[in-house]
Amino acid sequence: MTGTQVPARPIVVPIGEAEAPEAAEFLHRHLNPRISPQRWLAVLAPPWADGPNRGFALLSGGSVVGVYAAIYSTRTRRGATFGVCNLAAFCVLEPYRAHSLRLVRALLGQKDLVFTDLSPSGNVPAMNERLGFSTLPSATRLMVCLPRIGGGARLTEAPDVIARTLSGPDAGVFADHHDAAAARHLVVQDGERYAYLVYRRDRRKRLPLFASPLYVGGDPVVLESNWGAVASHLLRRGYVGVLAERRVLGFTPRGWGFEVRHPRPKMFKGASDPEDIDYLYSELTLLEW
Repeated sequence: MTGTQVPARPIVVPIGEAEAPEAAEFLHRHLNPRISPQRWLAVLAPPWADGPNRGFALLSGGSVVGVYAAIYSTRTRRGATFGVCNLAAFCVLEPYRAHSLRLVRALLGQKDLVFTDLSPSGNVPAMNERLGFSTLPSATRLMVCLPRIGGGARLTEAPDVIARTLSGPDAGVFADHHDAAAARHLVVQDGERYAYLVYRRDRRKRLPLFASPLYVGGDPVVLESNWGAVASHLLRRGYVGVLAERRVLGFTPRGWGFEVRHPRPKMFKGASDPEDIDYLYSELTLLEW
């Protein structure tokens, strides 16, 4: 294409099952080549398989030139049930960047949904603010994982033990996420009580050595009182630190650590209370990068 050529106006189409493989290949080639098309396809077809589409694509001449992938779920908070659309991955080829907002509007134009954007980067946070998104409280303390011997609690990541232990909403979370590629599951048992931690492996300074909690179920007091044992467990699995968000854990862990000066933003639109937003059913549970 020469500098004087103007690309034809692309069309916006929903991504369905038939379009998902081409959208996954596009994200592999143009957004993050380290992530295979198969892994992108898993994001476009999550284990819980909920939603009217898998996002929207820009097509020009029959070829994909832009993708905004979306992950849908149905959630219940404080007795109310509502749909969530998680904005998962956004990429448009440079000649078509002027049409980027058409993808955004196609997604946000869907009615009666809460929207989340849990890993925005580049100029997306500023764009989201202009579109009415709010930023979730994200105070984060990097807690160093230290070795520890002993302790009365039992810790397990064995799927069969976890499935037998969890009850109520926690059992549903595990059923939906036990095949989610980025979700790790840990249960802490203390007598008859348990705490359930879902976390992911994250990179800082390109080093994949950090655990990021995504969800806490059961009794958070069990997790807090056994934090030393949890940190030691994670250290044995190759994590040097935990990126501990208070809004996720419900407490600030004791131990050696420091405040993260610029935690990565997480944003939402359409919910009246930030407490209604968590990090499940999203790219954070489906995709490592």
